[in-house]
Amino acid sequence: MSVFTNASSSSREEIAGYVGAVLGLVSGREPIEILRSTSAALDAVPARFGSAIQTPEADGKWSANVVLQHLADSELVFGWRMRLVLAHDRPVLTGYDQDRWADRLHYADADPLDAVERFSILRRSNLRLIERATPADLERVAVHSERGEESLAHILRLYAGHDILHLRQLDRIHATVI
Repeated sequence: MSVFTNASSSSREEIAGYVGAVLGLVSGREPIEILRSTSAALDAVPARFGSAIQTPEADGKWSANVVLQHLADSELVFGWRMRLVLAHDRPVLTGYDQDRWADRLHYADADPLDAVERFSILRRSNLRLIERATPADLERVAVHSERGEESLAHILRLYAGHDILHLRQLDRIHATVI
């Protein structure tokens, strides 16, 4: 299993490995710059994949369409979490099972163009909030149900790394199915 696997059944050690690997993808870059650039990269995905957008990378793996749906829903979760951290003292952030969401929310059958549009709208809204955050806001802390205490600055780095992780996944899927 890859260190980038984020299964709901992961142990504490696996979760820590995943977080470290995702943060490592950011590698000294400014998270806000990564977060700003992702929408443009996703805009090109539907045309780049064409009809292969529904083709999984391998048995039991996600298609590019499922990745797009995941990113759109992750952006919704990101916005909710960020708002909780900014508005509440030490809120609890619940984890979620991304594979269960993909299955039960029918990601494979959803419209990829809709996912790109939802991601873009949500990301613009979230970026406005981030850009208004003060240094003190970035130090505000939440308690993640699986990972423990996390500052808003840490959460921003995680989501920037998450973007990179899935953009690389899309490149890998493209190389496999096209």
